[in-house]
Amino acid sequence: MESEVRTVALRTGISVPCFVQGRLEQTVDDGGTPLVLLHAWSESWRSFERLIASVPDMIVVAPDLRGHGLAEKPPGGYSLVEVAEDVVALFDVLGLFRAHVVGSSSGGYVAQQLAVMHPELVASLILVGAPLSLHGKPAFAAEMDSLTDPISEEWVRGSLSWYRMLHTVPASYIEDRVQDGLAMPAAIWKESLRGYYEAVPPTETGTISAPALILWGAHDHLVPRHHQETLAGRIPGSLLKIYEETGHLVLWECPERVARDIVGFLGTRELDAEKASTPRPPAYD
Repeated sequence: MESEVRTVALRTGISVPCFVQGRLEQTVDDGGTPLVLLHAWSESWRSFERLIASVPDMIVVAPDLRGHGLAEKPPGGYSLVEVAEDVVALFDVLGLFRAHVVGSSSGGYVAQQLAVMHPELVASLILVGAPLSLHGKPAFAAEMDSLTDPISEEWVRGSLSWYRMLHTVPASYIEDRVQDGLAMPAAIWKESLRGYYEAVPPTETGTISAPALILWGAHDHLVPRHHQETLAGRIPGSLLKIYEETGHLVLWECPERVARDIVGFLGTRELDAEKASTPRPPAYD
């Protein structure tokens, strides 16, 4: 399937690069529903490259979020609601009416906010190592108080030690994430994180009606299991799958498995929808 990276101007006042796989026109012509991928804090859309390679036949949209990767980096606009509004603006400019939204880590926080604010846009949610709440300043945020430009490569590499990984992750993938970190000025590291931890958790501000698949690593030391169980309980009909011997960075450690679970989940949803739309034969006494 053909793919490209487009530079997209959003009505929220910034331009962002956006990876697109497949013809978006198909989502209108034949009723197809694309995957929209939302990356984690300090990453870029490229963190999904290994997952995208495992879904070659799906229509995929993956933007760099405000301040990240090659997206514009304004001094403000990093609240959770504002970042979610950027995603809404992306839907508008690309002509997307509805999508399956995949969020990795804090990208899953943005996805939840989107589902609360604009349920009509979200066909389903796939939350990968996503938090129930980021409210309250995390311990490692103090480390960034003295962070200044230019960002040190040594510091970015050291920041990866915040996350425990139990699977082998390709060195080239790690190097790409280091480059993602170096692309962010010190102020954006701070403002983007602040926008998340100062936000009221999405499931405390509204309800999520979209069907959801929640993927969580059993050795996640940042997002505890009881938070995932609470999150699942707040999303009616959601499915929680636990990845044993996996840490917080589920997408980094198990991209092929995540892809399989997404495909399986969406396949089940489509089958259920097909059954629901099939007329039942008349009943006879």
